[in-house]
Amino acid sequence: MAADETPRAGTPRAVLVSLQLPGVTDAAHEADVAELGRLVKTLGLEVVGTVSQRRAHPRAGTVLGLGKLEELAAFTGGTGKIPAHVPQKTKAQLRREKAEESAAAAELAGEPEADAEAEPDVEPDDAGASPGARPAPAEPAEIVVVNHELTPREQRNLEKATGAEVLDRSQVIVEIFHRHAKSREARLQVEIARLTYVAPRLREAGAGADRQRGGIGGKGAGESAVELDRRRIRDRIAELKRELEKIAAEQGVRRAQRRAQRRVALVGYTNAGKSSFMRALTGSTVYVADKLFATLDTTVRALKPETEPRILVSDTVGFIKNLPHELVASFRSTLDEALEASLLLHLVDAADPTFREQLAVTRAVLADIGASAVPSCLVLNKRDKLSAAAQAELALEFPDALLVSVREPADVERVRAHIVTFFDGAREQAELFVPYERHALVRRVHEGAEVLAERHDERGTHLEVRGPATALARLRELLAAGG
Repeated sequence: MAADETPRAGTPRAVLVSLQLPGVTDAAHEADVAELGRLVKTLGLEVVGTVSQRRAHPRAGTVLGLGKLEELAAFTGGTGKIPAHVPQKTKAQLRREKAEESAAAAELAGEPEADAEAEPDVEPDDAGASPGARPAPAEPAEIVVVNHELTPREQRNLEKATGAEVLDRSQVIVEIFHRHAKSREARLQVEIARLTYVAPRLREAGAGADRQRGGIGGKGAGESAVELDRRRIRDRIAELKRELEKIAAEQGVRRAQRRAQRRVALVGYTNAGKSSFMRALTGSTVYVADKLFATLDTTVRALKPETEPRILVSDTVGFIKNLPHELVASFRSTLDEALEASLLLHLVDAADPTFREQLAVTRAVLADIGASAVPSCLVLNKRDKLSAAAQAELALEFPDALLVSVREPADVERVRAHIVTFFDGAREQAELFVPYERHALVRRVHEGAEVLAERHDERGTHLEVRGPATALARLRELLAAGG
């Protein structure tokens, strides 16, 4: 158990729960807990403590062992116990839930003795101290956040044992998406994800008993309140999906219009610096914040200074480990920007000790949507936070990557030059001649290439220029065509 700093007054208090399962190193586990803490902070909660436990697998029904469960309850003022009785239900409910309640009774009765011997609920580091004897904090935590996906029954049992609201990792991410969604499309996608998450948990939330409804001759039980609520949720999801399909069709038309244009998509783990690079490369005013999932809506802007033809840059939603499947499916249309791009700029926070794992997560999601074949460039961001030795090591490990900092204008220019070179080829130096009768084309030369020198004679203007090979070829064609 680890206690954290005193929370700010009025801020909801939360305690984190995490299991270290076999194959997870101490460093990876600490990184997972730290990321959960950042998610909770993004949600507007104050972390007041952490309860961790090493286990071969989550304990059935409660995730944590009984000793750790009491330790968790000390943070919330709960009992740390789960009532062993099964609530009374109507005959219709009992018939429908007989198999489920039989399993629940065995689960609530406790684990088999063999399992208890193999995995003691009180870890060795708890020896000599009774978890239940730990004093409760002056202000109990109101929320428990578990760094794993919970079943409806596990969530209910933890709420009974702690007396607090219990959220799992997926629920936290969905709620963050809900708060940060700005566009109509993003709001629809998040609502679908929330309803998909809520539907299977209606029974565990203690929904009402059977609602009697007259059938043939007025006999028999009709839909239960839970069944009615679930049907309403299904209808609502269907309605949202129809509305989302209309928006997707409109976006498809816009994407089709941009298909012939040159497009770059910024992709990467959440908070890697995508929005900051979007501002630096395009001069746009997209929202930037040191929070997870600060950007949920796709933004498309032209690369600045503009090239001829223009290069469009798209900022996309950030990825994260164990992103709920509902959100991956819901945001597939948003991720289509990556699928349809000509080039992916894969941004990574090189100052994060776990960036290699984050890199693997992003590549896995890109592969899942079929974008792994799109040409990409790895951009290792935040080099200003690294020592010279660390930068040298990264340069050896990733020789083809761009090691940069979005805070350095020269580094941003390197990234821009790489983008332009990808579309227009390597930079070359050449001399172009513009006769006086077509002097208006001098402006086009300045827009399409870097002018190194300019001189005039009796016939016109001679320009010494440097630029991408393709851009110079277009300028020569323009001058030769007379317009």
